[in-house]
Amino acid sequence: MVSIQAQPYEYALPERAPALIIIDMQRDFIEPGGFGAALGNDVAPLMAIVPTVARLLSAARRLKMPIIHTREGHKADLSDCPPSKRNRGKGNMRIGDRGALGRLLVDGEVGNEIIPPLLPQAGEYEIVKTGKGAFYATALDSILKELNVSHLLITGVTTEVCVQTTMREANDRGYECLLVSDATESYFPDFKRATLDMLVAQGGIVGWVADCERVIKGLERAYD
Repeated sequence: MVSIQAQPYEYALPERAPALIIIDMQRDFIEPGGFGAALGNDVAPLMAIVPTVARLLSAARRLKMPIIHTREGHKADLSDCPPSKRNRGKGNMRIGDRGALGRLLVDGEVGNEIIPPLLPQAGEYEIVKTGKGAFYATALDSILKELNVSHLLITGVTTEVCVQTTMREANDRGYECLLVSDATESYFPDFKRATLDMLVAQGGIVGWVADCERVIKGLERAYD
């Protein structure tokens, strides 16, 4: 059996290729003028992982793996954004307010688009989610079951919020999850480090962690 060298131990690859999930690599979180910047964050660390995510995406396409992109976005009337979510934040900008990239975290606005280097291609899935986790109120679980996928490779932003939430949701549903450490990022380096430690603690209580180089080498051995 082919495996990927990972923490806390080897991540064994199944006969059927895992799905690659790319979480919220959208302009609102990654570019100046978006929702992340409106909260007072430096977006540069998130932009820095784009080449790594693109490299992994390219490998997944070449190996014909299932690929799922997510975006966090709400309806224009915000009927799917509860006050308990909209009222959070720093400064005067809230979800739905107009920023430099259009209305923040609203589906259909420029800022809600996936950044150009990672745009989905034909045959790839794009899921709009209203929550932090990619399974909440979406068809993700049904898609994965239809594809007969049991293992997930998870990337995207931010590590401690949407990425970790999705990985924990997936673990609860029985998926074997590996987070690609250099293909995820946080506005806060300490939060990312803490999240990686939590995921692999106690013998991998939530899943595995490995860097992009090891992941691609393992995938190529298994499916090329």
